[in-house]
Amino acid sequence: MKKITLTVSDMHCVNCAMTLQSLEDDLPGVNQVEASYRSGKMIVDYDESIVDVGKIIAAAKKLGYTASV
Repeated sequence: MKKITLTVSDMHCVNCAMTLQSLEDDLPGVNQVEASYRSGKMIVDYDESIVDVGKIIAAAKKLGYTASV
Protein backbone atom coordinates (compact mmCIF):
# COMPACT_ATOMS: atom_id res chain seq x y z
CA MET A 1 0.00 0.00 0.00
CA LYS A 2 1.11 3.51 -0.75
CA LYS A 3 -0.26 6.91 0.21
CA ILE A 4 0.08 10.09 -1.83
CA THR A 5 -1.18 13.64 -1.40
CA LEU A 6 -2.36 15.35 -4.57
CA THR A 7 -3.22 19.01 -5.01
CA VAL A 8 -6.63 19.65 -6.60
CA SER A 9 -6.96 23.40 -7.07
CA ASP A 10 -10.37 23.31 -8.79
CA MET A 11 -12.33 21.74 -5.90
CA HIS A 12 -14.88 24.30 -4.70
CA CYS A 13 -17.35 22.58 -2.38
CA VAL A 14 -18.25 19.46 -0.42
CA ASN A 15 -19.82 17.91 -3.51
CA CYS A 16 -16.52 18.25 -5.37
CA ALA A 17 -14.74 16.42 -2.55
CA MET A 18 -17.40 13.71 -2.47
CA THR A 19 -17.10 13.25 -6.23
CA LEU A 20 -13.36 12.69 -5.92
CA GLN A 21 -13.88 10.32 -2.99
CA SER A 22 -15.96 8.15 -5.33
CA LEU A 23 -12.68 7.11 -6.95
CA GLU A 24 -12.28 4.55 -4.17
CA ASP A 25 -15.36 2.77 -5.54
CA ASP A 26 -14.69 3.35 -9.23
CA LEU A 27 -10.94 2.81 -9.65
CA PRO A 28 -9.53 -0.66 -8.90
CA GLY A 29 -6.55 -0.50 -6.56
CA VAL A 30 -7.68 2.67 -4.79
CA ASN A 31 -8.53 1.79 -1.20
CA GLN A 32 -9.34 5.17 0.33
CA VAL A 33 -9.63 8.79 -0.76
CA GLU A 34 -9.80 11.72 1.65
CA ALA A 35 -10.55 14.95 -0.22
CA SER A 36 -10.86 18.42 1.25
CA TYR A 37 -12.04 21.39 -0.79
CA ARG A 38 -10.83 23.74 1.95
CA SER A 39 -7.23 22.56 1.71
CA GLY A 40 -7.45 21.75 -2.01
CA LYS A 41 -5.85 18.37 -1.36
CA MET A 42 -6.72 14.75 -1.88
CA ILE A 43 -4.97 11.95 0.03
CA VAL A 44 -5.12 8.63 -1.79
CA ASP A 45 -4.30 5.25 -0.27
CA TYR A 46 -3.70 2.80 -3.11
CA ASP A 47 -2.15 -0.51 -4.11
CA GLU A 48 0.78 0.37 -6.37
CA SER A 49 0.75 -3.11 -7.94
CA ILE A 50 -2.73 -2.40 -9.38
CA VAL A 51 -2.84 1.34 -10.06
CA ASP A 52 -0.29 4.13 -10.42
CA VAL A 53 -0.37 7.87 -9.79
CA GLY A 54 -0.86 8.60 -13.49
CA LYS A 55 -4.06 6.55 -13.57
CA ILE A 56 -5.34 8.27 -10.42
CA ILE A 57 -4.67 11.71 -11.93
CA ALA A 58 -6.33 10.64 -15.20
CA ALA A 59 -9.40 9.36 -13.33
CA ALA A 60 -9.68 12.68 -11.46
CA LYS A 61 -9.43 14.51 -14.79
CA LYS A 62 -12.21 12.33 -16.21
CA LEU A 63 -14.37 13.55 -13.31
CA GLY A 64 -13.53 17.14 -14.25
CA TYR A 65 -10.72 17.92 -11.78
CA THR A 66 -7.05 18.74 -12.21
CA ALA A 67 -4.91 16.79 -9.75
CA SER A 68 -1.14 17.15 -9.47
CA VAL A 69 1.65 15.81 -7.28
